[in-house]
Amino acid sequence: MADSMAGLFEQWERWLAQEEVILSAAELHGMLTGLLASGQRAAGKDWLPVLADLAHDGNNFSPAFTSQLELLAEHIRTDLGCAELSFQPLLPSDDESLVDRLVAVTEWTQCFLVGFGVNQQNLAKASDDLREGIQDMAEIARLEPEAVEDEESERALYEVIEYVRITAIMCFGELGQMPPPQSSASSTIH
Repeated sequence: MADSMAGLFEQWERWLAQEEVILSAAELHGMLTGLLASGQRAAGKDWLPVLADLAHDGNNFSPAFTSQLELLAEHIRTDLGCAELSFQPLLPSDDESLVDRLVAVTEWTQCFLVGFGVNQQNLAKASDDLREGIQDMAEIARLEPEAVEDEESERALYEVIEYVRITAIMCFGELGQMPPPQSSASSTIH
């Protein structure tokens, strides 16, 4: 699984460079995951202009890139909702330096929070566990990319990635599957 995710990370890095999007693969994946985990639907294309605004200065993506984004969105949504908890953040290979992987995790988390914040500015209806998870993710997003390359640091990074992964799944389970809000115009009684 790690090898296929690393290959996917490298492929997305190439596609982003070709599309001239300044985000990394981790940032794009985090942002799209945040959008979907907070209630944006993968079906349809409502999320696409939001992502273009956030990630591409409002410019349209090319048709080929849009197709890849649609596949990625469906893959993320499916994995977030999977009973086997198969969702994984898109991050660089374990062959990369610990600092590079830590930077990618913080970038993924920062962008997850951006995407999440588009749909969920008020967590009053969220569980205490979810509110705590979002607060912890905000702390993770501020981690400094300094680390000693040793077994203890590797283990700590693994635990951070696992926490981020489970929190994203929890967000989707609690908020991402909610029915879309009804517009106030349709609920007017005459």
